[in-house]
Amino acid sequence: MRIVIQRVTEASVTIDGKLHSSIGKGMMVLVGVAVGDTPDDARWLAAKTAALRIFDDEAGVMNRSVVDVGGDILAVSQFTLNASTRKGNRPSYIRAAGHDLAVPLYELFCSECGRLTGKDVPTGVFGADMKVALVNDGPVTIIIDSGLKE
Repeated sequence: MRIVIQRVTEASVTIDGKLHSSIGKGMMVLVGVAVGDTPDDARWLAAKTAALRIFDDEAGVMNRSVVDVGGDILAVSQFTLNASTRKGNRPSYIRAAGHDLAVPLYELFCSECGRLTGKDVPTGVFGADMKVALVNDGPVTIIIDSGLKE
């Protein structure tokens, strides 16, 4: 699994011209599930997300987690995170997991983030044509891949 975390002052998802979900201060997390990913990947990434220290403390040092600052997490599925661009100029999505694997792992990631933060995790709609808006704070953008666990 691969996620892109953006520290935000606000973020939202609109579907068919209607606001579906939104948050204030927190993290906008794009979630890509790949063939071969497991529930352990989802749990590991959720734990990493909840504990990631990317929010400023009193000294202006990124030393606080989303939990520490009482922030929110908005999680949106994005199969294009697993695009391969090695050959040619048209991305290949052969590594992206199909619906049967991707949906349960995306939902597990969201529920684990909720459990770890003690807050509901607003989401997009899997497979929908979504318009995502955000104000990246910093900017701070972190990419984490469960296949590269450190």
